[in-house]
Amino acid sequence: MFGRTKNDSQPAETPVKDGGKGRPTPSRKEAEAAAKALAKTPRTRKEQAAAERLARSASGREVRAGMKAGDERYVLARDKGPVRRFVRDFVDTRWSLVELMIPVLIVSMVLGYSGSTQARSFSSLLLLMMFVIVVVEMVGLRFRVRREITKRFPGESLKGITYYAVIRAMQVRFLRLPKPQVKRGQALPDTYR
Repeated sequence: MFGRTKNDSQPAETPVKDGGKGRPTPSRKEAEAAAKALAKTPRTRKEQAAAERLARSASGREVRAGMKAGDERYVLARDKGPVRRFVRDFVDTRWSLVELMIPVLIVSMVLGYSGSTQARSFSSLLLLMMFVIVVVEMVGLRFRVRREITKRFPGESLKGITYYAVIRAMQVRFLRLPKPQVKRGQALPDTYR
């Protein structure tokens, strides 16, 4: 009598109203269960620490990924801005012997502690040559970077740009952060703003 007939065995579809939310309103029982699950706090200090650790690691992964990608929201203050991004790209497109400085220093240290007099003298010569190469390349890099910045960003301050470019150039390419966004030899875009 009351209830469904044979033709009413399937629930009737409710028409979607214009401006409606597109889904049925949850029952009170469902809403309370969802609120209870959301408000459930860790009971012990151990559970709370585990929850905090998970949240920290998730946000840390997001920050590291953003930093590697060069996202302005996540990079350090020293890397922010269009001028710094240009300097990074300018340095990353170049081939440079300065990148080999750290590997050469390691080889030099190994040769210096080997005990052989010839190895020590070769190590000293290698260090001297590397020092001369670094100085020559860094002076050239300084003038090229400053010329490009005054051309592309007229009126911008050049304070700290040389140091930033030199430090970036001395790092081995695959260890640089933010990661290089351009390939070696690639032409740079005209605008960075």
